[in-house]
Amino acid sequence: MTTAVFPGSFDPPTNGHLSIIKRASKLFDKIDVVIAVNSNKQYLFTEEERYRMMEEIIKPYKNVTLHLCSELVAQYAKKTGANVLLRGIRNTNDFAYEFDLSLMNHMLNPDIETLFIPTEQRYVIVKSSSIKELAQYHGDISSMVPPIVEAALKEKFGR
Repeated sequence: MTTAVFPGSFDPPTNGHLSIIKRASKLFDKIDVVIAVNSNKQYLFTEEERYRMMEEIIKPYKNVTLHLCSELVAQYAKKTGANVLLRGIRNTNDFAYEFDLSLMNHMLNPDIETLFIPTEQRYVIVKSSSIKELAQYHGDISSMVPPIVEAALKEKFGR
């Protein structure tokens, strides 16, 4: 059985993330979506809020599980027996960053391989930080995030 870990902060989850999950769920026996918990990082949504949103988003996928993680993802993968890390990439900047990270993860856990899944063209500009900014100024984010996330952002920014 091949288990792939799809780690991220998911602050907030986007349609781009959902696209990666949907596509990967057809390729692997099990996908473990792992929400990063890093006390040194500033998040808009708490870990519980991110978990609840993602839990709702992944419901249609029977081979997708969800966990919180406050350790290095390479260590998490080793502990859980996963042998693949999934990373979505939108452009060459993402690739350069993710490539370096994949080398570090492989050094930490030689049994892990990183696979890059390019985004669908319609999600190339979908980026969590941009979505938060758009939502803050009441821009239309409906095509970029699932409805549960759109509602949470509207609530967070007082709309």
